[in-house]
Amino acid sequence: MTEEKTNVESKEISSEALLETVSDAEVNSRISFEEFTDERTLISHDAFGNKQMKIKVLEVSDENPPSKWKFGDRVKVTKILVTIKHLTTQQVEEGEFDIEAIERELAEKRHYSSTNRWIPASDVKNGYVVGSKHTRLISDAAALDYIVF
Repeated sequence: MTEEKTNVESKEISSEALLETVSDAEVNSRISFEEFTDERTLISHDAFGNKQMKIKVLEVSDENPPSKWKFGDRVKVTKILVTIKHLTTQQVEEGEFDIEAIERELAEKRHYSSTNRWIPASDVKNGYVVGSKHTRLISDAAALDYIVF
């Protein structure tokens, strides 16, 4: 019984490990194939191809996911840093968003919320969210016109 418990605990990914990024000292050292993350997977594009977006996870909730057995390891993201690069002008915009507060505001003003803040732990690479999950994190902020992408 105790062996099973330690195996389960070792497989779980801590929220601190998800938020860590590669330090400058580690950049010059070799990384293994499993640690390598292609930058293109972390970037999403707008419909016209004029903008690129990258989302960094700043804070995650310590709440346990419901039905972990069905959906796997997931983390509930509470704060993000959104970086948008305009490809035509090379201008870069950054903004920090408290997704939890935006979700509450939208539910109060519009009586609904579309944000799904539960992200699979495997979709957070070097502290950044994979591009395919960007829409699910910024949908409420876009509905309130906090972000236009």
